[in-house]
Amino acid sequence: MTTNTMPLAEPAQGTSHELARSALDAAPSDAGRVRLSPIARIRARFNQRGATEWSHEWKPLAWIAGVFLLFYFLPIDNARLQGAVTESLALTRWYAREHVLLCLVPAFFIAGAISVFLNQQAVLKYLGPRAPKPIAYGVASVSGTLLAVCSCTVLPLFGGIYANGAGLGPAAAFLYSGPAINVLAIVLTAKVLGVEIGIARAVGAVAFALLIGLLMHVIFRRDELQRADRWMAEPHDTSDARPLWQTAVFFASMVAVLVFANWGAPATQTGAWYAIYAAKWQLTAAFGLLLAFALVRWIGMGVGEVGAIVIGTAALALAFPHEPLIAFAAASLGLAVATSTRGGEVGQWFAASWGFAKQIFPLLFAGILVAGLLLGRLGHEGLIPSAWVVQAVGGNSLAANLFASVAGAFMYFATLTEVPIIQGLVGSGMGRGPALTLLLAGPALSLPSILVIRSMIGTKKTLVFLGLVVVMATTAGMIFGALG
Repeated sequence: MTTNTMPLAEPAQGTSHELARSALDAAPSDAGRVRLSPIARIRARFNQRGATEWSHEWKPLAWIAGVFLLFYFLPIDNARLQGAVTESLALTRWYAREHVLLCLVPAFFIAGAISVFLNQQAVLKYLGPRAPKPIAYGVASVSGTLLAVCSCTVLPLFGGIYANGAGLGPAAAFLYSGPAINVLAIVLTAKVLGVEIGIARAVGAVAFALLIGLLMHVIFRRDELQRADRWMAEPHDTSDARPLWQTAVFFASMVAVLVFANWGAPATQTGAWYAIYAAKWQLTAAFGLLLAFALVRWIGMGVGEVGAIVIGTAALALAFPHEPLIAFAAASLGLAVATSTRGGEVGQWFAASWGFAKQIFPLLFAGILVAGLLLGRLGHEGLIPSAWVVQAVGGNSLAANLFASVAGAFMYFATLTEVPIIQGLVGSGMGRGPALTLLLAGPALSLPSILVIRSMIGTKKTLVFLGLVVVMATTAGMIFGALG
């Protein structure tokens, strides 16, 4: 009996340079891809080139050297640095407590719903690049005005309509108008800072939303038309799973929960604004029940799972009447669990919402940490002394207005907090022109929001949007200061 045996492979011969080259040449094979360890890949590249190519390696070296030098010379005993680090963490903690549950979580659910439940043809018809300008920019500005949210909360909503086919111009108008055209903030501005600056803020914010949107459309018209053509060429489901009025009620209930849960306390304890504030949680609960009805009746969720969320939320609200965040968090968690375990539209809704959360959360918190480190909180200083800021925004010069505009674009203002901040700056010598400039640029942008916007529309478009806000706010401040 004979036995057929395969000959053993002979050991590879050659220099390390030849072996490395053969390994690299064999790597692209589809039949059997050769996988090298990280160290082997580094050795192979080095042997193939023969020497380190610093034209490729200088960036990693610069980052490593920069981080090393930063920490090597870090003045950890410096009182201002210690205070700035504390302020950075304090601002982030405050944001996590005050904004994540009440602002961002509902905004993520709304953004995900826009991506899944809103008819894409309707978005293109009213907000697309080829939509009639009065309709597109009117809808975008009015929608942003009704929300009255901060510069970070508007981001998921902006991402939702832009990803669903809205043109860059209308989406940019929406992005600016959401935090900038806040009726309550404008009324508070008029009461605290004067009627003239209140009217100037209202007129400027509306005009800015329209002009910024139109200019973004004109500047990137070619890109947007190509994007619209690609969008129309792709297959999209144009059928409506439910009547338009049902979809409208579904979205209105979620937006109402977002708005009333974040309704801020007015300056005085009288009037309609305070009455709404006093009943904010009752109103939030009422629209939450409307949302629960829509989920069962029109969206297709089960009565049992939605009923369990409602009963659990009501029980926690009764058990902890002075801690409404507990019930709100339970309702949000229950909705997240219920939607994540289902298929179809409901499962897609959670997947889209979770996608926005993964994209936005890391950049947002990184930006807030940096903003707190540099500028601190209201009444507390960061690395940049507040005296420098006050000195830089005195008078009505171009430099003062430009500084106010740039500083406002990078500072983070929660809804309504810009008014007391500017009131303090005015009392310290801030000019009326820079005050208006800060009111027009500050609430609309922040360092965290800039980082997130860049991840959505790219560096070039983000810089143009930032530049338009800064230039227009500076110009408006110069004109307003000159008229005073």
